Amino acid sequence: MSGAASGVGGSKPAGRPDLDRGLGRVGMIAFVGAIAAAVVYVAWSIYSDAAASGVQPTTYLPFVLLFVALLIALGFEFVNGFHDTANAVATVIYTNAMPAHAAVVWSGFFNFLGVLLSSGAVAFGIVSLLPVELILKVGSNAGFAMVFALLIAAIVWNLATWWFGLPSSSSHTLIGSIIGVGVANALLHGKSGTSGVDWGKATEIGQALLLSPLIGFGVAALLLLAMKVLVRNRALYAEPKDGVPPPWWIRGLLIFTCTGVSFAHGSNDGQKGMGLIMLILIGTVPTAYALNRAVPDRYMAEFHANTLAAAGVLGAPAASGTTPAQAREAITRYIADRKFTPATLPALGVLIRDVDTQVSEYGSLAKVPAAAVGNIRNDMYLASEAIRWLGKDKKAALPEASAKALSAYKGSLDAGTRFIPTWVKVAVAVALGLGTMVGWKRIVVTVGEKIGKSHLTYAQGASAELVAMGTIAGADMLGLPVSTTHVLSSGVAGTMAANRSGLQMGTIRNLLMAWVLTLPASILLSGGLYLLFHALVG
Repeated sequence: MSGAASGVGGSKPAGRPDLDRGLGRVGMIAFVGAIAAAVVYVAWSIYSDAAASGVQPTTYLPFVLLFVALLIALGFEFVNGFHDTANAVATVIYTNAMPAHAAVVWSGFFNFLGVLLSSGAVAFGIVSLLPVELILKVGSNAGFAMVFALLIAAIVWNLATWWFGLPSSSSHTLIGSIIGVGVANALLHGKSGTSGVDWGKATEIGQALLLSPLIGFGVAALLLLAMKVLVRNRALYAEPKDGVPPPWWIRGLLIFTCTGVSFAHGSNDGQKGMGLIMLILIGTVPTAYALNRAVPDRYMAEFHANTLAAAGVLGAPAASGTTPAQAREAITRYIADRKFTPATLPALGVLIRDVDTQVSEYGSLAKVPAAAVGNIRNDMYLASEAIRWLGKDKKAALPEASAKALSAYKGSLDAGTRFIPTWVKVAVAVALGLGTMVGWKRIVVTVGEKIGKSHLTYAQGASAELVAMGTIAGADMLGLPVSTTHVLSSGVAGTMAANRSGLQMGTIRNLLMAWVLTLPASILLSGGLYLLFHALVG
């Protein structure tokens, strides 16, 4: 189950822990059983949701597409699991704090919990990078081409870097894939490639991804130096003896940090597939998943009150010369081009009043008929995205009171459209958690043996893991998708540098090359696949 490390074979090198013990027969039975149970649970959940919303299938093609798309999306999370596992388990394995086979199961369990308890903020941050016209038509051929292209590109690049034992970033890969689809879609519609991407959001995420390894390297190095001054225990800085576990308190610290990184990885990385799965569900079974049918009873009254407040600050009278269709077109154009005009605010006012009229007509989101669900959801999404952009648009120059009213209204919109069913979290959690238990050996060897010239000490492992845990948890609270791989790998390198242990420059060079190439490679892969799939489906 653990795979073979690239370039590592023969007898076990001195000091290396046992990496070849698998899950065993009982573990394999539990592994297969968990997959089977998850498949049955997901199928039953989709069936129940569709039946509860009154879906009457006239053809099984959408459900076939749904099955394939979910398989690929969960496949991405599974690969993400074993691709990024080393970041949590390498330090506890190489310091003998936990046996390898126990560490990966432990890490998998806390990855699972991290996904289940995640906020969902990162999930929708990823979705906001996609072209607005494809989000509005996610159930179209172009929408499915988009989802398949970006997920397959991300899986291919992750598998390629894993094969060579290079801990590259799944976050970088997925974001590059999204950018590639956006650029290709813009070129298909005769626009410049730069117009197909939310570059503001991409820059914000890119800064988080670029800063996180610098933080990992610098803070881990400083933490190790501080520990040497404050904690004068030689055992903490000694090279672990072959097969001998560390003192109980050091072992507890290492297991705690492994647990924290695993949980933080699940809560951050696990969300990246959730938003895409929701797009897949909205495209195939919109009646059940386009609108949140589980909002509380008070939602309608709050939504109507927030609509009146927002429409009032926009200065849009109840009767306007602009029709809802014209307003919809104007707002779509504003989101796509980000060009504010005097007509933008009045158009938004017309749109949000029309949304309120549509929603009020049915009494609740749960009662919106199948024929109207897609349009209402799209209008709510447009209004929400327009408000998000207006908050950043200096030309709009919204007064503080107006911005506050619009923000409250946006909260109501998002409560009705940005939700993640429990079964989606469970499915992603199972995929990521089980993925953690396979294929981990290649990258564990790189992190544990090939970054520094000396064996990883207890203090180095704890410093790197503590910094990784804190950085990822902080990014999760801010809704930023940072790279677990970059933070932990650079943290290990930082402790090696601070300890004057020396760095293996060949490995560092390969890591940097993989990190630099990840974005352009995934952009080209996903863009090319999108153009291919778009041509095939016409």
